Amino acid sequence: MIKNFVEELTWRGMIHTVMPGAEEHLMESMRSAYVGFDPTADSLHIGNLVPIMLLAHYQRCGHRPVALVGGATGMIGDPSGKSNERNLLDEKTLRHNQEAIKGQLAHFLDFESDAQNAAILVNNYDWMKDFSFLEFIRDVGKHITVNYMMAKDSVKNRISSESSEGMSFTEFTYQLVQGYDFLHLYKEKNCTIQMGGSDQWGNITTGTELIRRVGGGKGFAITCPLITKSDGSKFGKSEGGNVWLDANRTSPYKFYQYWLNSSDEDAEKYIKIFTFLEKEAIKSLIEAHKEAPHLRVLQKRLAEEITVMVHSKEDLDNAIKASAILFGKSTSDDLKQLNEQTFLDVFDGVPQTEIVQSDIENGLDIIAALAEKGGFLKSNGEARRALKENSISVNKEKVKEDYSITAKDLINNKFVLLQRGKKNYFVLRLV
Repeated sequence: MIKNFVEELTWRGMIHTVMPGAEEHLMESMRSAYVGFDPTADSLHIGNLVPIMLLAHYQRCGHRPVALVGGATGMIGDPSGKSNERNLLDEKTLRHNQEAIKGQLAHFLDFESDAQNAAILVNNYDWMKDFSFLEFIRDVGKHITVNYMMAKDSVKNRISSESSEGMSFTEFTYQLVQGYDFLHLYKEKNCTIQMGGSDQWGNITTGTELIRRVGGGKGFAITCPLITKSDGSKFGKSEGGNVWLDANRTSPYKFYQYWLNSSDEDAEKYIKIFTFLEKEAIKSLIEAHKEAPHLRVLQKRLAEEITVMVHSKEDLDNAIKASAILFGKSTSDDLKQLNEQTFLDVFDGVPQTEIVQSDIENGLDIIAALAEKGGFLKSNGEARRALKENSISVNKEKVKEDYSITAKDLINNKFVLLQRGKKNYFVLRLV
């Protein structure tokens, strides 16, 4: 059963440009479409989520998605939206990255079933590695004029008088290599559509031109808008850099927090793009959010849906528990369930001081821990006053002046969380 892919993407705000005839072409029968992914790291990041969702919706509409890992193009570097060239990778690294990326895509795409529209993964290095330079300029280069290539925005921007970098011949040929990918997949996989961000339009249409001139056929292009944030800052970046899909690079807690911290305006846009929720469900969520924006129902549902998709339900539950530690009523047991990375993420930026094993073997007096040894409070007198006011907690539990910190207080055998009042935290770290 073929569903209208363009219609589905349109209401979600995921269509920038559709080549004339593409929608009709898709409604006729099952079609194959591809999206390219850059394999220069062994993880994708949330900037890749829009093209991933394009393929996922494509498969759900009854078509066959093709994920192309750009092993060859990754060795060159795409000039679109970049101001300089990228590092080149060796084949072993590219293969490792390819497998890691496939594992992440498998959260969204069905590669394994015997369905007619099961997803496939290809690497353009496999058909480019044995292509000699002479063969390439003879069989591909002669079909596209320099005038045609120079007219592309991705080229014009890099060789304009404002650009100090200029553009190497290697990068100039990028659109020919990407165009050839489309031609190759058209011939070998009957792939008639290429999709990508709106900045890829020039490269994609070079492919449709090659299919017309060399293959004597018809290829189509569909692009989605580049995601922007309402405050003008870059989507997909946090203070620590990229937000990755790999839990070892960006913990599920930080991943969850990224979406939870979306503005109201962004959350309304993102929930259509980054979830599979139906139109009516999204409409209800938006209405509920507008009635009580302080409850942040949109942000919570968005963060939940996407954390489960990229990670797991268990990771989501842990992220919610970890979030409650800062903002809700939690116990020492809740803290001790956090793994080390999540603990550090939750208390990122909280002042720390080091203690040694001998400090806690005989019990570290709470006043010394707060003042002289820890430096959380300025003096023993201030520590005593705070304890008398009943405002000091160790691992979220109130303590008195006679309390001693011992090994039983250690979280992950390494940390003790001190707290004064509701919001002042301090971490003792065992070294």
